[in-house]
Amino acid sequence: MSGGSAELQRAYRDVVGHFATGVTIVTTSGPEGAAGMTTNAVTSLSLDPLLLLVCFDRDSRTLDAVRASRRFTVNVLRACDRELAAVFASKRVGRDKFASVTHAAAHGMPVLDSALAWISCELRELLPGGDHVIGIGEVIDMGSHGDADPLVYFRGRYTTLASPAG
Repeated sequence: MSGGSAELQRAYRDVVGHFATGVTIVTTSGPEGAAGMTTNAVTSLSLDPLLLLVCFDRDSRTLDAVRASRRFTVNVLRACDRELAAVFASKRVGRDKFASVTHAAAHGMPVLDSALAWISCELRELLPGGDHVIGIGEVIDMGSHGDADPLVYFRGRYTTLASPAG
């Protein structure tokens, strides 16, 4: 099956949407200041060495900033961070996205104060991946801020984990 038709792309997106994922904001600091984007295309790649995989839209300003800085941080969002996810999913420029967000710097990159957890990486490689670019980062630092529930993306919308049966 090859891609291309709008109908096939919609069907593919619908099927893939059944795979629940966490929601993250990838941040960095480039020549024009802080940059960030919302993505759920993040996964652990390797334990030895510690590697993380992130997918960037080919036209992303955040990707441009990551190319320049050679570093990025993945901020894992809490269930209460839906609005924050929407802000960073928008096409606003970085400084506008960060205007109402408190954050600290780790290795020169923004770490969001509200993040459930964060992982900072040195960019190791960028690979073409269709309409995206696959970034592989080597972990240089990480941390967590408590045990709140994560924000989840499922079937095209933000949701939360169901409470355990009890």
